Amino acid sequence: MSMLMFMLDQSKLEKLGKIRALGVNPYPYTFDQTHHADEIAARFDELSGKTVSVAGRILRMRKMGKLHFIDLLDGSGKLQIMVKEDAAQKSDIDVLKLLDLGDIIGVKGSVIKTRAGEVSVELGSLTLLSKSLRTMPEKFHGLSDVESRYRQRYLDLIVNPEARKIFRTRTAVISYIRDFLNARKYLEVETPIIQPQYGGANAQPFKTHHNFLGTDMYLRIAPELYLKRLIIGGFERVYEFAKNFRNESVDAKHNPEFTMLEFYEAYGDYNTLMNLTEEMLGGLAKKLYGGYEVTYQGSKISFKPPFRRISLVDEIKKKSGIDISELTDESAAKVAKDEKLETSIRNAYHVADALFDKYVQDEITDPAFVIDYPGYMCALTKDKRGNPKLSERFELFMAGKEFGNCYSELTDPIEQRRKFEEQAMEKKKGDTEAPPSDEDFLEAIEYGMPPTAGMGIGIDRLVMLFADVPSLKEVILFPTVKPEQRQGEPSDEA
Repeated sequence: MSMLMFMLDQSKLEKLGKIRALGVNPYPYTFDQTHHADEIAARFDELSGKTVSVAGRILRMRKMGKLHFIDLLDGSGKLQIMVKEDAAQKSDIDVLKLLDLGDIIGVKGSVIKTRAGEVSVELGSLTLLSKSLRTMPEKFHGLSDVESRYRQRYLDLIVNPEARKIFRTRTAVISYIRDFLNARKYLEVETPIIQPQYGGANAQPFKTHHNFLGTDMYLRIAPELYLKRLIIGGFERVYEFAKNFRNESVDAKHNPEFTMLEFYEAYGDYNTLMNLTEEMLGGLAKKLYGGYEVTYQGSKISFKPPFRRISLVDEIKKKSGIDISELTDESAAKVAKDEKLETSIRNAYHVADALFDKYVQDEITDPAFVIDYPGYMCALTKDKRGNPKLSERFELFMAGKEFGNCYSELTDPIEQRRKFEEQAMEKKKGDTEAPPSDEDFLEAIEYGMPPTAGMGIGIDRLVMLFADVPSLKEVILFPTVKPEQRQGEPSDEA
């Protein structure tokens, strides 16, 4: 007998054989499902006494004399099936006695209420749709099994109603944003995931090789430079729900594969997108929860516009006495040492970022736009009008986390080339997150790019907030986890 057979539930295998001996196909092709659990509950008065066909997975079975009760889980929720042995066909009872938790069945029968008042379907006929060959977990969502929940998300979704609710919330968030942008004449587009050159953010990429072209390629870290090409090409408002890939840590706030919303609007600036962001997120809160107030991990968060504006330079100077607009790479090293900052790279960019983490970030609860970033932190951004040391950039923060990043986009090709060259120098100095210069993008912008505002919002983090969960892994269906060593598989050391 194969290793696989030993891993399967032997009693289930025996029942499978008996089912086949009855002449029943345990894995049929189709079933005519006419109703779902939520519909039957909502329309009971209308459907009472009528025949429906339902299908789903068995979560619970219990027997009371000649009555059988089955809890069935379908895509909408849970429904009780009642079986009267005296009224059912013998062939169906024979199959019923061979069923287990986890089996998928179809039931045709009448909508009723039991003596206990529970809406149910009384079995008229039974169809086995899939015989489960593994034992279902009893308390799969226990804290001790948190990694198993992510590895085997399908089981988590079966036994954990909260998990299903989270991913319905995710769909609702994305649907609302898509409708919001479409209504404002934004065009949804798709840009390359495999790119000859990565850019648009500071991050380490995943590298691969294209065999046919004989060249190294990269998984994108951001869609930004391709979306800007579309603005140059004449599309005035574009957006993309983009899968991005960054070769970074895996924790409650980071996953190497994640979803970003990026949108760009020609002839606007970062003030334009502050207003749009306030309207979009305020509307999203009202759509999901009926008002501007949302509870996240015990804290009340208000999405009522206008959002607060916080000057990064002023706030850090007020808290620490350090003027980050005057930082240089040389002075930054001393600041990092004096402030005991947790940053391995001690240039001005990373030190300013670490100072913000230390003094400002955790104190932001309600949505706020952090503005006034020093120019050395913004390679793709226009200088702030009236103060060339700063840039027209804001980041959206709430609940102590970053959720979005926006620029008045740099459209001067000569200045853009200079800033790309500065980034290339940082890369040579050892900053592994600094992106390389992109000559193809520079060529595109040299044809002329209109004034443009662009923004990226982390969809996974946004769903995390609106679903009120503490970790990104709860809102990504299949988060990145270390591969599990399975029985019979060779180890890495082998």
